Amino acid sequence: MASETGNITKDPAYNAVDPSDFPSMMDVNRYGARTTAFDKIISATHDHFWDPLDKKYIDFSQPFALDKEYLMDPSQTPDLKTAIGDKLDERGKIRLVNMNVHWSFSSILHGEQGALSLSASLCHILRDPGAQEYAANQTREEARHVTGFSRYIQARWGKPVAVGPALGNLLTELVLSPLVWKKLVGMQMLVEGLAMGAFATFYKFGRDPLMVQLCQLVMTDEAFHHKFGKIWADRTIPHLSKEEAEKIEDWAWEVFNVLLFNLASPDQKSWIYRELGLDPAWCQAAFLEAMTDVNIRKEMQEASNIFRVLVKTLLKAGIITDRTRGNYAAFIDMAELHAEGDRMIGDDIAEEGIRYLQQLNGGKGAFTLSSVAAE
Repeated sequence: MASETGNITKDPAYNAVDPSDFPSMMDVNRYGARTTAFDKIISATHDHFWDPLDKKYIDFSQPFALDKEYLMDPSQTPDLKTAIGDKLDERGKIRLVNMNVHWSFSSILHGEQGALSLSASLCHILRDPGAQEYAANQTREEARHVTGFSRYIQARWGKPVAVGPALGNLLTELVLSPLVWKKLVGMQMLVEGLAMGAFATFYKFGRDPLMVQLCQLVMTDEAFHHKFGKIWADRTIPHLSKEEAEKIEDWAWEVFNVLLFNLASPDQKSWIYRELGLDPAWCQAAFLEAMTDVNIRKEMQEASNIFRVLVKTLLKAGIITDRTRGNYAAFIDMAELHAEGDRMIGDDIAEEGIRYLQQLNGGKGAFTLSSVAAE
């Protein structure tokens, strides 16, 4: 990863101090110098409140026959489009799909813990009271995500699996970085963008009603976290020097590759193949062989392409330019993304969930994500 050389701050809303410099937070002039950029997002927090410990919102006691039913549509598991699938009977395929979901939800849980810790770390360094309050709100929301995914994993498997080295190293870098831009690009845009794509996929193709419900509830929060990153981009990207812009653009491409490797490489989840009696090295070779077939590669990309929101976020923010556009074109139809509006794949799902929560919480009034923007 790129070396830490200093913050890139173009808007005072993102001014930061050293995490050990608490005296700066007691500066009497700081308290009154508050941006209004995040006020609407902060106020909307009440519209999408939910409690993973309250059965009124979600009941984790709902059963599911893991040994007999697919947790999600098997068409969404790339392994089954390779020679790996040919080695398995129907029971083995069910086990493979459900273990892959276990792996995915464990990775999501670790990602939510990273987002919780990162949001809390922003409270230590952001000087602006409005930005700091938003970060505190997000910390609270990420904490309920950790609780929600912990409860789901406990209900289905008992406990999560260990984080993969690629994702674990990235999350550690983001949480410990003193750089606001790395935290916001890395977490709010890349990881949150990937999460929205993943949740939309599980919502659409999930066969476990509990999974589908949990993903929608989480998306009601994540849509706002995503907007926080967009506000940063709108206020920062147009004012970057060429050197700064290229630094962020290149680092975003690095992170994209880390995330892609964590999710797509059989190396990161060899325990699954061993439990099925398969040689992980052979599975890796089978996966790579399948990727050389144009038709299979296209099917796999369409079936497992949860990177769409992530790439669209970077493209619309101006972080993907002609310099790196070709890099992403191997995975996403960039022309199609460029022609689309600003709506994201998960926005409709999130809005439906927010309207449900408003009714459940006794709220009132029509709601659209597009109405919540920086002032």
